[in-house]
Amino acid sequence: MTDAVTIEGLRMPGDAIIDGVPVVSSDVFDNVTPRDGSLIGKVALCSPADVDRAVASARAAFEDGRWGDLPYNDKKAVLFRLADLIEANLDELATLESLDMGKPVADARAFDIPASVKTFRYYAEALDKVYGEVGPHHPGRISWVQHEPLGVIGCIVPWNFPLNMAAWKVAPALAMGNSVVLKPAEQSPLTAIRLGELALEAGLPAGVLNVIPGTGEMTGQALARHMDVDMIAFTGSGPVGGLLMRYAGESNLKRVSLELGGKSPQIVFADCPDMEAAAQAAAWAIFFNQGEVCTAGSRLLVQNSIKAEFLERVVAVAKTIVPGDPLDPATRFGAMVSEEQMNGVLRRIERAKADGAKLLIGGHRVREESGGFYITPTIFDGVDPSSALATEEVFGPVLGAIGFDTPEEAFKLANSTIYGLAAGVWTADVNLAHRAARRIRSGLVWINGWDACDITMPFGGFRQSGFGRDRSMHALEKYADLKAVTISFTGAA
Repeated sequence: MTDAVTIEGLRMPGDAIIDGVPVVSSDVFDNVTPRDGSLIGKVALCSPADVDRAVASARAAFEDGRWGDLPYNDKKAVLFRLADLIEANLDELATLESLDMGKPVADARAFDIPASVKTFRYYAEALDKVYGEVGPHHPGRISWVQHEPLGVIGCIVPWNFPLNMAAWKVAPALAMGNSVVLKPAEQSPLTAIRLGELALEAGLPAGVLNVIPGTGEMTGQALARHMDVDMIAFTGSGPVGGLLMRYAGESNLKRVSLELGGKSPQIVFADCPDMEAAAQAAAWAIFFNQGEVCTAGSRLLVQNSIKAEFLERVVAVAKTIVPGDPLDPATRFGAMVSEEQMNGVLRRIERAKADGAKLLIGGHRVREESGGFYITPTIFDGVDPSSALATEEVFGPVLGAIGFDTPEEAFKLANSTIYGLAAGVWTADVNLAHRAARRIRSGLVWINGWDACDITMPFGGFRQSGFGRDRSMHALEKYADLKAVTISFTGAA
């Protein structure tokens, strides 16, 4: 589709989904689009009482087996129908996503919504591929190990990829037979609510997926502290991840899976096999989705012998990236998710200048007359490896370049932050590539490519980037427990 997108006639969903029906909460909050700062709707602000109702509904659905006890083929059919409905409503969902968080609608159409479809289809197909194991032979007994669903899963998802991050958690949790209470970020609740509606249309029994929009402080905390929630699966910031661990410890010791922040390095060696491809990757690794990506390649580590030439190439790419209206299909770089996020990024840019980094391009707000929240793609050189720009997550379109001379220096720089989510390495030397993959402490390492993976590969980090994995068959494991069963035989020798 190439026609400009309008919002005329587009329904802005705002109700919670609890026990299979829309629920108007006792309170609401404003849903403001970062596109132009305008109010696009009111959304249910779910209270602790609403959370109690949603969890009770999920628990009842789990205990009576209306979902978990269905034959595999029946569960598959429902998840496949849900994937088909997401695909059939692609334009609507992409527009809601773009309005909610400011991402280019072209990206939502090409990536976010199709990726969500693939996720539900992948786990629909995978749900009967989780096998138990038979224990060692014993003449007097037989033993086996089986996977069993945990029960009620609380999924708390971020605003940068609202539907896709929800799919990463909801799909495998449902595939393992759990019930889910989904809490979307307050900045981007629309597609999560639509997911709840489409799930019911697909035939998911009432109560198996509940959607409770609201604030993290009230709604999210009530969910994380709830005594009848068996697990919290979270993607978001490190400080909130720490709170969730505390809430789990102070309540029922529920399990917690955390996918947190990153300060991902993009390492370019002098023997880089394709300088232009690497420059494009370096630029889009930080400027895609306005830099609001947990794996954003926010640190550019370049071997000094090629650093000046390589930075010229990256800056040249950045000059072609112009902030624009997210609803314009030609836009490749949209708005920051909120005024608060925009202002936070601008403060970090000013701090980087004060710390002595050299601004090469960008660094300021644009399109202010639109009422929206836009920042230009920004690149700094001469970044001190110990500075805030090199060590703290900005979550915006700000790239910091650092030079190095030797591979050992590059590996040390790559591992010099508290994070360990992703890393990119560009080299023609297969031996150096293997060394880098071993030495870099991160959950994902991409050689001669950025974000070169899909739903079949696990996603998650080391250190303060969290623990637990989304995507792949490994994601199914965290939504299940292991039960060992032994049958003893009377009269056995």
